[in-house]
Amino acid sequence: MDDEIEVREGIKEIIEWEKHGFECIGCYRNGSEALEGIAEQRPDLVLSDICMPFVDGIELTRQIHFKYPYIKVIILTGHDDFDYAQKALRLKVHDFIVKPITANELRSLLDKVKEELDQEAENRENLSQLKMQLHQSLPLLRERFLEQLINGTLRDVPIHARFEYFGIPLMPPPYLVAAIEIDELDELKKAKWQNDPELFRSAAYNIVQEVMEGKDAIVFRTREDRIIVVFACGAEGETYETALNFSEVIRFCVDKYLKSTVTVGVGTLCRTFNELPHSYKCALSALDYRFLLGKNRVISILDMEGAKKPLQLIDVEWNRKFVTLVKTGTTTEAQTLIEQLIRGLKASLMPIGGCYLQIQSIIIAIVNTIHELAGADFVHFKGHDIVLQDMNRFKTLDDIEAWLNTICNEAISYIAEQRKDQSKMQVLKVVEYIENHYANENLTVDEICRYVHLSKSYFSTVFKQHKEYSIMEFVTRVRIESAKNLLQQTSLKSYEVALKVGYSDPQYFSVLFKKHTGATPTEFRDKLPRERAK
Repeated sequence: MDDEIEVREGIKEIIEWEKHGFECIGCYRNGSEALEGIAEQRPDLVLSDICMPFVDGIELTRQIHFKYPYIKVIILTGHDDFDYAQKALRLKVHDFIVKPITANELRSLLDKVKEELDQEAENRENLSQLKMQLHQSLPLLRERFLEQLINGTLRDVPIHARFEYFGIPLMPPPYLVAAIEIDELDELKKAKWQNDPELFRSAAYNIVQEVMEGKDAIVFRTREDRIIVVFACGAEGETYETALNFSEVIRFCVDKYLKSTVTVGVGTLCRTFNELPHSYKCALSALDYRFLLGKNRVISILDMEGAKKPLQLIDVEWNRKFVTLVKTGTTTEAQTLIEQLIRGLKASLMPIGGCYLQIQSIIIAIVNTIHELAGADFVHFKGHDIVLQDMNRFKTLDDIEAWLNTICNEAISYIAEQRKDQSKMQVLKVVEYIENHYANENLTVDEICRYVHLSKSYFSTVFKQHKEYSIMEFVTRVRIESAKNLLQQTSLKSYEVALKVGYSDPQYFSVLFKKHTGATPTEFRDKLPRERAK
């Protein structure tokens, strides 16, 4: 706007506004009219003379800055006066230009302002997007903050300020942490929840929130998929009893409405937020006792610590009895012995680490027993893969008991089957002996039979029935196979290979080698590059 009509019209007509990203939406004679137009049109940019009737450019700028701080103002004036410039700058005028101004100068100025407006719009958009993202992330940030709080990993953070930021009500002490873990989702339950455990975990979390709604408690989830409740319900005795009562309600509701179970570990009371990590660790320790007591329970660490008994050492005599039973007993007898062991571990309230040591000693005993009987053939034992399963995946001693029974059943059946064919075991034993001693030139049938404590005539017959070769024919085949490997993989001379596989006479070795392979040792080695090149 300008009080000189020629100037106003000249500026309006000479500039191709659209080309510079603008639209000229008003042209006014004075500041008073301009303010009315600005209130109605809300422009992005105002070009104003500094000297106008009624309301001058300085006052116009002041009112624009007060009411519409996002509007940019450019002052055009013929007054090259420092005082005017100072006032304009104090009012945050976007630019201050002394007339006369050329059309090119004005066009350049408009391009510059348009670029700045676009950048500001982009920044505002990014800021809005960041605010939206922050709002969407607040629940997750809240959980991470609370998780750090109970893990004791916060460093120099004003806790009360964070509580206010996340909208968490400050509760008076004492406090107590309860940790809730889903026991297990079997295949049937997974199907019900569309094979998405997260759906079930969300449903369980919603139940906990509903139970604790309106109570003095904080509910959140951890990255380990635990649901945590921080109780603050009155005096010390009241807080502890309230935590136990509400934990039982939560356990009951999940069981009733989701047809699945959770175990709740209840920690110890604490007086400050900084002591919450200790209460949380105690709650996790209480959860560990699920291994002894079973699933679908509320377990207080105070109850368990008061009932602790001295750690029992591994019962060597029991292990010896168990090994004997695996070798000669029945599956029923083994299950009875395992049941006694599990019952004893439960009664002892032994920590989970001690229980694992007891169980591992049994597994080692089973493995050693089968290996003694089967040797390298142990890998064919059907329970081989079961034995190698990670014991830590089992959540209760009842699960361990079922696992042990499965292993014992397989072991007893396997050993019984092997005993039905004792001669097979003797042959396997001899095969292993030959494979370890074939390099001995003086290896004889007599020596081999003495190894298994059987007569030469009897065992020679037994061996041929199982292997289709006589004992010495089998020795020769083992030696020839070893010689082939040495010729392929080493640069040893033929006579050196002969010595390594049990022949001191290289000529005899060469004849024997050709008889079994169709080529002398030298010919066999020479053929290798040609065959590999094919």
